[in-house]
Amino acid sequence: MPELPEVETVAQGLRRRALGRRIVAVEVHHDSIIAGSAEEFVSTLTGRKLTNVSRKGKAIAVELTADDGSELRFLLVRLGMTGQLTVTPHDAPIESHTHVFMTLDDGREELRFRDARRFGRLRSLTSAELEKVLGALGPDAQRVSEAQFMASMRNRKGAIKSWLMNQNLVAGLGNIYADEALFEARIHPLSQPGRVSADKAHQLYKAVRKVLDRAVRLGGTTFSDYMDIEGRPGAFLSKLRVYQHTGEPCRRCGHAIRRMVIGGRSSHFCAQCQPRPRATAKMRGPKKSVRSGVRGKLKEE
Repeated sequence: MPELPEVETVAQGLRRRALGRRIVAVEVHHDSIIAGSAEEFVSTLTGRKLTNVSRKGKAIAVELTADDGSELRFLLVRLGMTGQLTVTPHDAPIESHTHVFMTLDDGREELRFRDARRFGRLRSLTSAELEKVLGALGPDAQRVSEAQFMASMRNRKGAIKSWLMNQNLVAGLGNIYADEALFEARIHPLSQPGRVSADKAHQLYKAVRKVLDRAVRLGGTTFSDYMDIEGRPGAFLSKLRVYQHTGEPCRRCGHAIRRMVIGGRSSHFCAQCQPRPRATAKMRGPKKSVRSGVRGKLKEE
């Protein structure tokens, strides 16, 4: 799933390729991609100019102005798992799973939204509606202050990996960069945020910023679907040190990278560089099976 670096790369591309341009026509080929009414989506976007692009966490907000001075609208973009937003020549071949077309200016180019799994969403919002949506998110992981970061960790008892991925606490991190930041800071993914020392919390704060900044500079990580605004893959894949490297030697110490399932999500770490603390988050396995009576256990490989 695209995380903050991938979404920021798309936002930067929109600023570079689409700011100041006008949406002259909108076509929706699959209504489920649109949050709310597809008819309202089309009518409130058509004829408006893209005047600003902002991002919070994994959400992109495109400001749209009308020549008649009517109320601002915002195009909210969530890429989901496989969403792609690209600026494409109007006469370019249409790839499968392309669901929304927004024609720009004189019709020679268009914004296309493609999403094979259809978990991504586009939505047209007023200023008040956008403020409510973004207000539910925690501070952006790339811009959060150290004081905010530390305050959010205080007294938290769950797994620190889950805390990092909670969008209501810190917005923008997912599986990839949470694993990479914890490795950078030498913190075990089952550590409890509230029990991490002030020094380690400071290291994690710096690690999150460092990993995200580095990934943004390289355009994010592409495994299969993610592309930037011009259809190019990200270049951070080769820089990943633990994520999806199970069984491979740690680049820091040589021990094998291990994999653990936390909250239904894979976590990759080095047990040597990220030693497990005595007090860890309590993990619950699957519910007790009625037939077998066997309780599931934490899966670790």
